[in-house]
Amino acid sequence: METESEPYVRLATLRQLHHVVADLNTARSLADTLQTVADGIVAGLNYELACVNLVRPDGDLVVAAFAGSPAAEALITGRVGSRASWERRLSMGVAWGDLRFIPHTEGWVLIEDDVPQWHTEGPAPRFEDEWHPHDRLYAPMYSSGSGQELLGVISVDRPRNGRHPGPWGQEALQMYASQSAIAISNARLRANMQRALVRLEREQQALRASEESFRQAFEYAPSGMAIAEMGGDQHGRLLRTNDALCRLLGRPASVMRRYSFADLVHPEDIGLLLRTSAEGGRAELRLGRRDGTYVWVSLRNSVVADTADGPRFLLTHVEDIEERKRHELQLAHRASHDALTGLPNSAELRSRLSARLCERPHAATEADYDTPYGHGHEHGFGFDAGPGAAGGPYDHHVHTVAPAGGEIDDGTKGLAVLFCDLDGFKSINDRFGHHTGDAVLIEVARRLTTGVRDGDTVARLGGDEFVVLADGLGAADAADLAVRLRNAIIPPIRVDGRAVRVGASFGIGWAECGMSVEEVLNSADQRMYIEKRSRAKVHRRAG
Repeated sequence: METESEPYVRLATLRQLHHVVADLNTARSLADTLQTVADGIVAGLNYELACVNLVRPDGDLVVAAFAGSPAAEALITGRVGSRASWERRLSMGVAWGDLRFIPHTEGWVLIEDDVPQWHTEGPAPRFEDEWHPHDRLYAPMYSSGSGQELLGVISVDRPRNGRHPGPWGQEALQMYASQSAIAISNARLRANMQRALVRLEREQQALRASEESFRQAFEYAPSGMAIAEMGGDQHGRLLRTNDALCRLLGRPASVMRRYSFADLVHPEDIGLLLRTSAEGGRAELRLGRRDGTYVWVSLRNSVVADTADGPRFLLTHVEDIEERKRHELQLAHRASHDALTGLPNSAELRSRLSARLCERPHAATEADYDTPYGHGHEHGFGFDAGPGAAGGPYDHHVHTVAPAGGEIDDGTKGLAVLFCDLDGFKSINDRFGHHTGDAVLIEVARRLTTGVRDGDTVARLGGDEFVVLADGLGAADAADLAVRLRNAIIPPIRVDGRAVRVGASFGIGWAECGMSVEEVLNSADQRMYIEKRSRAKVHRRAG
């Protein structure tokens, strides 16, 4: 069962992984890229040591980068291990997807081979999944495309938590190795392209040979490449595209010449594309295929200039990152949603609620927020608590307000927080088992979702507790919504041929700037318990 802290850990790890993967594409040379790969393992994936073994032209692997221990780095950097020894290692142990784990019980036979060795010191394991000093974990890096050429192997040693990585850690390391292979391939490609461009600019006498070298690198690059016009009436129009880009987008080269990237990009990504095209640089965005679908790509622009005439054209490298984006979205969804019902979980609920609240002091006045450009309210700045609070002087924050207390609706519309606790759910679990209980929770989640508006949030807080966030409601609106949702839950729920019933108690709270998330949820929770006790008294009197 997933603990309450695991979604936070996953989200934090996903953010770290996103940052270190982004860093892979900022290195300027192959050597910088290799060192960035090693540093990312230690900084982002929480291993104590990392070594990048790069395949040389002769097939053997050389230690090209190391991170985590200056002493070990000085000892083995530049040393070479034979291809035969490496192939033996990658055929041993346990396969974790593309990863290869060799436990210390098998690894002792490798002590005498010619692969550079190192290990961290430490005590023998005390439990089954604890990391042993002689355990080995390898992440092979393969080139993209059908050939699957081995580019190198990442070796890691001792996770900082002292345990063997679980499924999430294995998937993160495998994803990182895949992105590292792309970054290494790109670094080599950029080096080749840069050499070709230098020859074009500096060696006029060797122009034909340089153009042919460029053509080969362009046409046969494993990822998409394009050349676009700069300046003039046809600025941005695609002059030339390679076969990889045409295949990726499902469009022939003759058709591609009718477009610019601005014609192909997803409407939501057009601003990002224009900024990247104007300045040169890198962006992750979506491009349209011929069949109307979109594919996520990493797009890198380089302005190719002539020293006399200025910018000549834009060279664009397009890498398919659809699989990585899909993994990221799946991981983010799993971390922020309840596995049983598919509803936003407790962490996501708190995040959405927090986004609507600022730390506005209750005693603040408009005079406290005058700016050099006039009165703060006139500029949509809002009256918030200093530079660290949400809704600061450059954030157009609209304060969340709450209707006045009591039964009378004063006309104020606010963000209602409905705390729902199921009545009788425990007895269903006890009588019919958790399978029936899970089916009831799934159906209650469906009924709650059906009963709210588009844009409202239905979240599962945990157990049989749900929370609904509904914006733009008055006091009477919120009360009516609670009645409708309760009536939607009451009808029988059929599970495995039997009908079961649960009731529901609702407490209505209101979110308001100046309150914390916990204060908002506790307020709704307390009102729910008040309602539950009140209804219990009514039932006792009726009995």
